Amino acid sequence: MEKETLLTQEGLAKLKEELEEYITVRRPKNSERLQIAISYGDISENSEYDSAKEEQSFIEGHILDLQKMIKNAKIIDESKKRKTRVEVGATVTLEDLAPEDDDDKEQIYTVVGTAETDPASGKISNESPIGAAIMGKKVGDTVTVRTPVGDHQYKIRKIK
Repeated sequence: MEKETLLTQEGLAKLKEELEEYITVRRPKNSERLQIAISYGDISENSEYDSAKEEQSFIEGHILDLQKMIKNAKIIDESKKRKTRVEVGATVTLEDLAPEDDDDKEQIYTVVGTAETDPASGKISNESPIGAAIMGKKVGDTVTVRTPVGDHQYKIRKIK
């Protein structure tokens, strides 16, 4: 059985857009690049051909991955989201109990499935160290997150 992909409706739309781009733009461009490389003659020593074949392999593999994620998508129903416990789709305010500086004391994350992870915009995976530690917890709970530099403690301040 294939692993389900937890997604928001927005995340599913982004995956579908990405798939469409790979099928309608990147695949044809690479096909054209392959044809040009073949026209150069002997492909046994043709670096353009080798490079285009590698890219073709990546594109086809990524298309298959995207199709699998879309096929196995489980949409997070945000309208039924409870605000009492942390679950996928929740936005959580954490207090770092031992911040390195005051700017790091409060952190806000939205817990998403692995396909939507974007730490730079505050979207963390439910399988990440912090995401896994806070899943199922409620406001007021303190969690310990194991990191390569040691354990870190957070207190859950708000769930929305």
